[in-house]
Amino acid sequence: MDFESNNWIGERLPRLFGGVMLTAALLGVSTSYLTGPHLLTNLSIFRKKKCGKKHIRVYMDGCFDLMHYGHANAIRQAKTLGDELVVGVVSDEEIVANKGPPVLCMEERLVLVSGLKWVDEVIANAPYAITEDFMKRLFTEHKIDYIIHGDDPCLLPDGTDAYALAKQAGRYKQIKRTEGVSSTDIVGRILSFSQDCSNSSLLGKDDSMNQVHADEKKSKIDHISSFLPTSRRIVQFSNGKGPGPNARVVYIDGAFDLFHAGHVEFIEIVSSYSASIYSFPIKYSFSPTQILRSARQFGDFLLVGVYTDETISELRGHQYPLMNLHERSLSVLACRYVDEVIIGAPWEVTGDMVTTFNISVVVHGTVSERNSSTGGKHDPYAVPKSMGIFRVIESPKDITTTSVAQRIIANHEIYVKRNTKKEASEKKYYAEKQYVSGD
Repeated sequence: MDFESNNWIGERLPRLFGGVMLTAALLGVSTSYLTGPHLLTNLSIFRKKKCGKKHIRVYMDGCFDLMHYGHANAIRQAKTLGDELVVGVVSDEEIVANKGPPVLCMEERLVLVSGLKWVDEVIANAPYAITEDFMKRLFTEHKIDYIIHGDDPCLLPDGTDAYALAKQAGRYKQIKRTEGVSSTDIVGRILSFSQDCSNSSLLGKDDSMNQVHADEKKSKIDHISSFLPTSRRIVQFSNGKGPGPNARVVYIDGAFDLFHAGHVEFIEIVSSYSASIYSFPIKYSFSPTQILRSARQFGDFLLVGVYTDETISELRGHQYPLMNLHERSLSVLACRYVDEVIIGAPWEVTGDMVTTFNISVVVHGTVSERNSSTGGKHDPYAVPKSMGIFRVIESPKDITTTSVAQRIIANHEIYVKRNTKKEASEKKYYAEKQYVSGD
């Protein structure tokens, strides 16, 4: 059967080629053009046109206030739609005019956004709405091909679509909103926790213990996260790479609750110890405050341990953590300076842990929650200290989860009013939402 097939090709191929040559002659095309070097040249051009791919730059903007894993996942999805991702961070003034006061200032929000592993460029003080002038700037100056936003509506105070012009221009693409979290939800958690604390402080001594237990039970019921973690989501956020056989592993641990600029800058400092000879592939369109860096390298692989919810509650009180373990782990995983995360790390760094993860250096910062208590436990870093592998690094910012939460509590009425309005629109979205493919 194979012989017959080959014989057929041998007999008919010359006739087929002859037919092509005859057609070329009738059309006035030189047969030498088909048989000479021109054929290879033109086939090469054809291949380039067929295989060549345009470099796509996409743009996404947002307030990115109280940065959470939903923001990070939106940015991750946006990056999949292009080769380079430019992120616009809306100005404080624009946020106030359209949504109410932001919790984090522009500088803090820029640190958070630029610290995400999928971001290539950052534009500070972006407008809340895509105006005609700004859209032209994106297309001409920043060479943007598409503008990205989630499937949830983004409306201006007058009820119009903030992305209407981009849609009309045919340069708009939509991604799937990450369910289970929003800045409004997080503000609501903080407001509720602060109310629990206020109620407890008004009680007499005889009732205080009973009320503490009641508040703890109520808080756990009222503030259960609706986020549904999946293994695929963790894989999407992960670098997917482990340390090499000769890698020097640097370890830091903490709660990383309500992931903020202080967390990012401290992780960046530790990362600069881990890989100070490398430059990070991000271009800033702003001038960030220079942070402490060291010429000495501690290692080349950064491992971050994220405490369990139970550990944090025991150390800081039943109001904490504000974000659960999976939410906090994804926020840390999204940071460009982190190589791997231990989800539910133990409070104590043991000798077995050092051996298992081949840890070379354990690092700790100088800023921590003021209400943290060891609860009678011994030093969690006793083992790495005894091994001579413990280091303390000056924290670049005096920011904690509590200090960020206090900004909301101090302006309680303003944020209650803002949240009431936002919660109504979010309920409407969930009532009307349909399945969106992708993600």
